Amino acid sequence: MDKAELLNLYEQMVTIRLMEEKCEELYQKGKIGGFMHLYIGQEAAGVGAVSARQPHDNVITAYRDHGLAIACGLEPRLIMAEMFGKATGCCKGKGGSMHLADITKKFWGGHAIVGAHIALATGLAFADKYRQSDAVTLCFFGDGATNISYFHEALNLAAAWDLPCVFICENNKYGMWTPIEKVSGVTEMRQKATAYGMPSDVCDGMEVLAVRAVTEKAITHVRSGQGPYFLEILTYRYRGHSMGDQRPYRTQAEIHKWQAEDPIGQFENYLLKQGFLAAEMDAIDDRVKHLLDDAIKFADESPFPAQTEIWTDIYAPGSPAAIHN
Repeated sequence: MDKAELLNLYEQMVTIRLMEEKCEELYQKGKIGGFMHLYIGQEAAGVGAVSARQPHDNVITAYRDHGLAIACGLEPRLIMAEMFGKATGCCKGKGGSMHLADITKKFWGGHAIVGAHIALATGLAFADKYRQSDAVTLCFFGDGATNISYFHEALNLAAAWDLPCVFICENNKYGMWTPIEKVSGVTEMRQKATAYGMPSDVCDGMEVLAVRAVTEKAITHVRSGQGPYFLEILTYRYRGHSMGDQRPYRTQAEIHKWQAEDPIGQFENYLLKQGFLAAEMDAIDDRVKHLLDDAIKFADESPFPAQTEIWTDIYAPGSPAAIHN
């Protein structure tokens, strides 16, 4: 990767971190409502994996979707407006925190039902294979979703039909507030892929370049027509499962251990060792802060959707249901 690409990875991770911290603050002020799940600590997982895709490759994820939205290229203005429930948001203010999406960037959401989107990922991959496209689908989910029936049905079908899908488990150690070992027969999530004859790999999700490298390998395998691939990215969320979770189930020793491996700090140190200047990263930090201030101002000043919007975007344009209604 050249210098500009490396700095772009750094900027994406900083944007995610600072945006999530702003969202946490705005949620507490009542500007953002509903449920919200922060990506703080998992920045390297999303940024590293998405940076390995081609523009026509699909990305789909669960409700912890803010970071992946940034990695897929959604503008902070559109994301923040959506978080505020405003008409200028990426989903016209009707999706909110858990349903960010932009199909023009091949980012299919943001889905609130645990594990359900894994089946949708298999559908996306099937559609691309049917059209004889070389596009690949990257499907992100947490370790808790591997216990859901959608997960097993989707992986089985993808393996049986050699579908072009990379299943990416962001293993952050907890399903909500329950440790993996209390709810799963195996603690290595990639072992579950072996039941379907699916090749797999694991990597340190706190190192962005390690994530990128292993995702590139998986995408190459899938794009060559060899069928699906499973990745387990070992990561950690610094905040609770959602905004009401104060993390009483974690020890201070555990938290400090993972804070010492902060993905942004690790990557910044790597860049400094490669000869990058601290001033270059400071300039990025300042630019991102101004970008987010602008996004919040834009969201605050944007209008709420008109009441008539409740009836739009329900059926596909031209479908029998849409014509009838």
